Amino acid sequence: MVSRMTLRPVLTALALVLGALFAPGVGALGSGATEAHAVTKLTHAQATSMFRASGITWSSSGGCSDRNNSTCTSFDQLNLATAQGAQTLKSATGCALNITGGTETGHASGTYSHWNGYKLDFGKSTCLTNYVHNAFSYIGLRGDGAPQYKSASGNIYADEGNHWDVTYYNCGGC
Repeated sequence: MVSRMTLRPVLTALALVLGALFAPGVGALGSGATEAHAVTKLTHAQATSMFRASGITWSSSGGCSDRNNSTCTSFDQLNLATAQGAQTLKSATGCALNITGGTETGHASGTYSHWNGYKLDFGKSTCLTNYVHNAFSYIGLRGDGAPQYKSASGNIYADEGNHWDVTYYNCGGC
């Protein structure tokens, strides 16, 4: 029998996802051409609830979550699809996942950047690296020399040496 305490994080994450889908003007069920491109942004608390429900951990060198401090790991203004992509990765790999970088300042700029909610950094592990190498297609080196792999859904995994820098264009088949 599953206890209420065991289900609480799962139900919280489900409520966040459903709320985003049905919110007026945003999510997958928004109406109209401009609304179809709306990006749902999460608060740090919403994202951590989703990650906790999936067994994903996070850490920061500064032990903090201030978006404006580069030593923190923040999820404030993270895209819903990015959080869901991390959950999809966790489910598909079965690996322990630890997020070491989110939407905090200090990363490279650009449209599909950490700051804009499209990227997460994951600590390196043999499990995750083997999964990326075996399940995704090698697509060459990024401009800075990082080897890149592309998932079937189009998300990009760049090996930055001590962590994976992942760009989520979508939720990865959530």
